[in-house]
Amino acid sequence: MRGDRVEIPAKLQKSDYPLSMNRPELIRTPTGKPLAEVTMAAVVAGDLTNEDLRISAETLQLQGEISDAAGRPQLANNMRRAAEMTAIPDAEVLEIYNALRPRASSRERLEAIADRLESHYSAPVNAALVREAAEVYAARNLLAREED
Repeated sequence: MRGDRVEIPAKLQKSDYPLSMNRPELIRTPTGKPLAEVTMAAVVAGDLTNEDLRISAETLQLQGEISDAAGRPQLANNMRRAAEMTAIPDAEVLEIYNALRPRASSRERLEAIADRLESHYSAPVNAALVREAAEVYAARNLLAREED
């Protein structure tokens, strides 16, 4: 993250939600701008880019912490996966999404996707999800069928 780092409390609480109202000082754009600088005036002045209007991986991680504090571990894991996905180009996210459809991919293809997520994008949570899908698809006979 670019820009000045903000000290994040040891553990966020459920009461910190929503961050934009209760802890706006923690939110920064992917380019490092604080949330306070994301204004209509800044848009009109051309001071913001499309990248400034996206959520940052750090903000998604913070949302995951709040979800954990609220007793919502599944939502917390979704936030962690989303945080990792901010580093993956949109076209590749769509490719992975399509590869995860039942009978769309072999075990080898899913394993290759998981390996790429880990090695190229440092996305171990997403890689684990793809590997889990491969296991479930194998058990339920939902992997791509071999060509005759």
